[in-house]
Amino acid sequence: MTTIYLKPHKEESLKRFHPWVFSGAIARVVLDAAHKAASPEEGELVAVRSAADETLGVGHWQVGSIAVRILAFGVEKLPRDFWRERIRAAYQVREAIGITPSQPSPQGKENNTFRLIHGEGDFLPGLIVDVYAETAVIQAHSVGMHVCRNEIAEAILAEVPQVQNIYYKSDDTLPFKAPVEGEKTGWLVESQKTASLKDKSRSDEFWSVENGLEFRIDWLRGQKTGFFIDQRENRALVERYAKDKDVLNMFCYTGGFSLYALRGGAKTVDSVDVSQKAIDLVNINVARNFPEATNHTAVAADAFEYLTAQKAQGRTYDLIILDPPAFAKHRDAVKNALRGYQRINAKAIEMIRPGGILFTFSCSQAVDKEAFRLAVFSAAAQVGRKVRILHQLHQPQDHPINIYHPEGEYLKGLVLYVE
Repeated sequence: MTTIYLKPHKEESLKRFHPWVFSGAIARVVLDAAHKAASPEEGELVAVRSAADETLGVGHWQVGSIAVRILAFGVEKLPRDFWRERIRAAYQVREAIGITPSQPSPQGKENNTFRLIHGEGDFLPGLIVDVYAETAVIQAHSVGMHVCRNEIAEAILAEVPQVQNIYYKSDDTLPFKAPVEGEKTGWLVESQKTASLKDKSRSDEFWSVENGLEFRIDWLRGQKTGFFIDQRENRALVERYAKDKDVLNMFCYTGGFSLYALRGGAKTVDSVDVSQKAIDLVNINVARNFPEATNHTAVAADAFEYLTAQKAQGRTYDLIILDPPAFAKHRDAVKNALRGYQRINAKAIEMIRPGGILFTFSCSQAVDKEAFRLAVFSAAAQVGRKVRILHQLHQPQDHPINIYHPEGEYLKGLVLYVE
């Protein structure tokens, strides 16, 4: 195995179990005898050792500022059953918190939708796996995980009882210039039900259940793995506040917050997203769960333009949800992102009736919670409304944060009471 030797004193973070080795910490690379190239292949397993020749761990090599993502500490090679052991441990966590199909959800309702692997939070950096009923969707964020996709799929089948299909969707998540062999998207494992579909590019016959609500999950063409599982607990909180309220769900995607608001007894629900495909899915999901509903409207529109137009017409709401896509995907974009958060929150606060509620979120990992809170506070001050914090929100239990990798805390939210 190729061995990576670190510069003196650069092993300290690894001894604290942080899973990243930065390129600037590397002193030299000793290739194994089988190598013909002058450097390791992206995605290959490498051993990491200190300047004093201590064994530090094994991980995937990659090109970029993060040069190695550690999979196992204190060993020179991965154990034979590594993938099964890690997936088994992750599934046991989900069983312990009560969100697998074998147990009722925390709300006491049926649930077969959950995140099985959350990257560093499950000690598998670069890997995301979401489960929708009998289908697991794998996303690789590193070439190393792409190389291991079939081994990962085999381990999931062996350790997760409900999974019968495995879909691989990494065309948008793998490093852009990485030399990737094999398909970046497609079925890795198909059940008889999936194999019998005439159109393999559709997932229309598959439904998933979250806290008793049914959703059609388009993992083939939708964003991420097809659904934003990380808002499950926050959607349930919206349900608690929705009774008899006029609700606006901005950036609604497939309508998760909207369905919970309808079940909570909202007077009206308006769902808005710039994507017509998302709006089509919202309408399908509403019809499936509330076939007699006449109090839901779905609109394809730009968020800022929609809010501006509604304000001009004097439209107001009792409850508004702002769950935008990441405004900052890297640190260079943080300043512009914070301006965006301030602007969208100011528009929303202007349209909330006295005594109304605002749910506002940021999923930008590059924006910390203090900066996000300051942007929201600035928006409230700009509008001149009195605002109180009722809840501070974050990602749910199946999106765990590795205590040695605090960067994994990405989702932040506030529930505000607006006088």
